Amino acid sequence: MGNLLVFGFGLTEILVIVLIILLLFGGRKIPELMRGIGKGIKGFRDEIQEGEKHTDKHTKDE
Repeated sequence: MGNLLVFGFGLTEILVIVLIILLLFGGRKIPELMRGIGKGIKGFRDEIQEGEKHTDKHTKDE
């Protein structure tokens, strides 16, 4: 079970990180925190896609 790897972290490391997050933010703040992280990731992806579209359009013009 220790062979489970997510971004290079094993199960033990993930459990320790989750425990620390729970201690720092409390159970009530976790959904709000996750929503904020999700919005940040979505915004980042949108900007990357917009940049790719701009680059593709600029490349076609040349």
